[in-house]
Amino acid sequence: MDRLVTVFGGGGFLGRYVAQALFRTGARVRIVQRDARAAWFLKPLSTLGQAQFVSCDIRDAGRVHAATAGSDVAVNLVGTLSGDFHGIHVDGARNVAEAAAAAGARALVHVSAIGADPASDGRYARTKGEGEDAVRAAFPDATILRPSLLFGREDNFVNRFAGLARLSPVLPVFRPKMRMQPVYASDVAHAIAAAVADPEAHAGQTYELGGPQVMTMRELMEWICKTTGYGRALVDVPDFAGALLARATGWAPGAPLTYDQWMMLQKDNVVAPGAKGLESFGVRQTPLIAVSEGWLTSYRRRGRFAAKSPY
Repeated sequence: MDRLVTVFGGGGFLGRYVAQALFRTGARVRIVQRDARAAWFLKPLSTLGQAQFVSCDIRDAGRVHAATAGSDVAVNLVGTLSGDFHGIHVDGARNVAEAAAAAGARALVHVSAIGADPASDGRYARTKGEGEDAVRAAFPDATILRPSLLFGREDNFVNRFAGLARLSPVLPVFRPKMRMQPVYASDVAHAIAAAVADPEAHAGQTYELGGPQVMTMRELMEWICKTTGYGRALVDVPDFAGALLARATGWAPGAPLTYDQWMMLQKDNVVAPGAKGLESFGVRQTPLIAVSEGWLTSYRRRGRFAAKSPY
């Protein structure tokens, strides 16, 4: 496969997995990042002349069109958990979709999120839903993927809790009964590569991608403490206290929880009954426990040489 695939956000957490999956197919990959230098680490993973790097802010329509020119397929992975939600999730998504249509691209793969809903009270879910509508309006045959919470070696989810478990004897648990279905970033990347390879089969479809295990927030925290060898006390935070904390301190740099993140926790993050998922791309779900040992051992006392915890 010698097609040109332009990947917006190709140097990010999910992007590095997507780029590698596309490299393996033989595609030429144009990696678009706000600062292209942040994605240069991917160059040794490609073959000679297979990767191209372009600096572009997804909110700049003119530069998005220039970055997409000549593309056979466009992939949009760009998202944010803070800051300019509308500019990135809505205007940026529209820019990519319109640019892909103008370039005559055969396909567009747009990564959204489970829970995306234009009527949501939270800015993240609302703008993700509005972004999907903008993409459909500009590129009706776009393939939309809605993953649950992503995990992987470089994530800011499991790693964040593991780091807290290493430092604090007591861990607060916000929304302990909230259910999630964490999905391996590599599995999502392989689904994207499959959608790129066979665009006709997935045109106009929306998929929800989750892992094989549904767990509550408290169950996840307990598992992290066990895996890293720290028997920490877990304290469930009442909802009124969580909302107050998010409102009062969520704006500060390094805050444990922003208000938008608090709003995201109000609904379960699981695949809807009957939704098409990873199986539609021939991808088997990878359990968290199957791959996490490869990086969570770094959080244990004495690392890989530590004895297994009794907790």
